[in-house]
Amino acid sequence: MATYQEKTADFATLCKEQGGTWRNINPEFAARMALQNRFRTGLDIARYTAGIMRRDMAEYDADASQYTQSLGCWHGFIGQQKLIAIKKHHGSTKKRYLYLSGWMIAALRSEFGPLPDQSMHEKTSVPALIEELYTFLKQADARELNHLYRDLDGAREAGDQVAEQRALDAINGFETHVVPIIADIDAGFGNEEATYLLARKMIEAGACAIQIENQVSDAKQCGHQDGKVTVPHEDFLAKINAVRYAFLELGVNDGVIVARTDSLGAGLTQKIPVSREPGDLASQYNAFLETETVTSAEDVNEGDVVIKQDGKLVRPVRLPNGLYRFKPGTGEARVILDCVTSLQNGADLLWIETEKPHVGQIGAMVDQIREHVPDAKLVYNNSPSFNWTLNFRQQVFDAWQEEGRDLSAYDRDKLMSAEYDDTELAALADQWVQNFQADGSREAGIFHHLITLPTYHTAALSTDNLAKGYFGAEGMLAYVEGVQRKEIRQGIACVKHQDMAGSNIGDDHKEYFSGEAALKAGGKDNTMNQFG
Repeated sequence: MATYQEKTADFATLCKEQGGTWRNINPEFAARMALQNRFRTGLDIARYTAGIMRRDMAEYDADASQYTQSLGCWHGFIGQQKLIAIKKHHGSTKKRYLYLSGWMIAALRSEFGPLPDQSMHEKTSVPALIEELYTFLKQADARELNHLYRDLDGAREAGDQVAEQRALDAINGFETHVVPIIADIDAGFGNEEATYLLARKMIEAGACAIQIENQVSDAKQCGHQDGKVTVPHEDFLAKINAVRYAFLELGVNDGVIVARTDSLGAGLTQKIPVSREPGDLASQYNAFLETETVTSAEDVNEGDVVIKQDGKLVRPVRLPNGLYRFKPGTGEARVILDCVTSLQNGADLLWIETEKPHVGQIGAMVDQIREHVPDAKLVYNNSPSFNWTLNFRQQVFDAWQEEGRDLSAYDRDKLMSAEYDDTELAALADQWVQNFQADGSREAGIFHHLITLPTYHTAALSTDNLAKGYFGAEGMLAYVEGVQRKEIRQGIACVKHQDMAGSNIGDDHKEYFSGEAALKAGGKDNTMNQFG
């Protein structure tokens, strides 16, 4: 990428070539605006971020401590503030991504209003949110660079060459807020052609990684709810192929596909695939069906389906709604087959939706997968649907029980109670929660840890706290003490909301365009000056 000085020189040459007709164009201002908009299209972003993910995956393969993380964001502003905070507190955005949750789109972004996570929201809202997130991240770039340009101008006006060089170094070493997005395409919103068309729009908006699940599109459920219905492997692989073709068509050759399996909690299938020979994929899928042996025509009712398995005729158990049931206790075996099959047929990463956050359970499944695909790795949902406090307190309880420790002071079923908060068990459980991501990455092959719905919950919690006080006895103090004072003292950039929304960028651009005649908003009467 060209430096500030190189970009300025390029525009100076271009302006000179116009024979004086561009005499009002300042090459340095043009360079500033160009650097503020490094990514011209969503495809530029997708190609750039795909490269980041591939490098991160290789680094994780070499060292499992090099895992990646993300938080789900339901609005561009939320994603922007997240990345600004990461840069402020951690100095770099490396190995930090964004997650785009289909659940949050359904709940918060549908024109129908709040919807359950059942693929009922408009499919166009998915690429629209990707575009929105990247629009806000690019604006964060422009804002931060604009501050650096003002530092440069201030140093020059003061004749401080050291400060001028420091500002130039900061501009040339600037790290973008644009990071990879792992985007949820649910079950593809239809057949494989529908999946391809939506994937293409998502990639054009900037997505470098698309997560797709093996549920039936028209019966899709949230991974943490009951009633999930899976599809045969052939159907799922067709959709993986569709996503890959979309990446290749658009020139994002290293785009990432995350294959999610909901089989651990799914006990139903809509379709019995056609098996052509013993042991093929369809045969393996059908082997998990709950069946009843057929010895004569008398065993078969009107409309029943009969298949041949291991040389015998069997009747798959069919429910009144026409769905077929899997044998109880086959969930983990189906997960293993799903994962191996997906990786062997074009997927890059796995997502296993589990019913609890248990490193041992996840690791046991990954170990079996790695017997077939040694570099298998996961994207894992650190889900808010889990009661993390209760789960980990019970895990500690169970571990201590195996050790033979005295547990008479604890009631396993009531460990969520605040009465246990100051106990040794609770303290150890919190330590296990704190270490969960590092432990899971080391022991269970988890490359990427995400939380699907965190900003849904933080928005609700912070609004509840503000509403409680503001509409109560605290009045305006609830905002001042609970929000603004904390913003100022914690250095939250958004306290200067006019600047965050682009007011200073606009003022500087007006000056570029109009010179001394520019009517600017940031003068002495701007109340934002109260914040220093």
